[in-house]
Amino acid sequence: MHVPVLLQSTIELLEVKEGDNFVDATLGLGGHSSEIAKSLGKSGLLVGLDADTNLLAKAKDNLKSLPCQTIFINTNFRHLAEALDKEGIAKVDAILFDLGLNSEHFDLSGRGFTFQKDEPLLMTLSPEITEETLTAREIVNTWAEESLADIIYGYGEERLSRRIAKVIVEARAKKPIETTFDLVEVIKTAMPASRLHGKTNFATKTFQALRITVNDEIGALKEGLAGAWEKLDSDGRLAVISFHSLEARTVKNFFKEKVAIGEGSLVNKKAIAPNREEELSNPRSRSAQLRVIKKQ
Repeated sequence: MHVPVLLQSTIELLEVKEGDNFVDATLGLGGHSSEIAKSLGKSGLLVGLDADTNLLAKAKDNLKSLPCQTIFINTNFRHLAEALDKEGIAKVDAILFDLGLNSEHFDLSGRGFTFQKDEPLLMTLSPEITEETLTAREIVNTWAEESLADIIYGYGEERLSRRIAKVIVEARAKKPIETTFDLVEVIKTAMPASRLHGKTNFATKTFQALRITVNDEIGALKEGLAGAWEKLDSDGRLAVISFHSLEARTVKNFFKEKVAIGEGSLVNKKAIAPNREEELSNPRSRSAQLRVIKKQ
């Protein structure tokens, strides 16, 4: 079961009320929306966006008993403003981005998001794989060593990026790297003994870098935040839950810029993290940070 992260803090800081238009830009299975949208009443509207058609279908079913009006849109949140325009929605009162990967992607997708299962090395959020779809398999088997090192360092913040890129290129010369377990074994050869039994799995940062690259997550986030700000009404609130430093920095800089030019004010000056109880009950919440800004 997907557990919504920082749910109570999100509800309190978004201040969604009856009659509001609320956008869940990362609907997933509807965990956050199922609680937040209860405040909307019959006159309120929930707009749920998700790039994954499978998750969207499940969310529709999970949220069918909500009292408010609902609109579900199959799109990446980078197209948020365009999607709302198509629905004739000029302004909204509250928007939520939960940037965490849904548990279903880890546990059920079969697309290689986790190094704990032997799956095809895809990592794309799109359930439709075409010839044009960029995959992690394509990246590790065809990209230049320097490019591999750059993304593993830049998006994974992995200090052994050059060594990992080197062993990937050496391994693929012998046979293609096809699965998650194939890649884990290759990364392992680049690791000193101290990294093999550390608190964080030695493959974590490389997998993160590949996933971010495949889905252009930072580019999508920047476009999504800009679109959300455009559609947010005066006094409206934008909440973002981030899970790693690159996301957090992108959100922090966006909020800082809006405050600096007098377009927004921070609702919480310091990012909110889960308490110990939530971390223990939901380990995936451990690195979560909630930031909320109010539009002037």
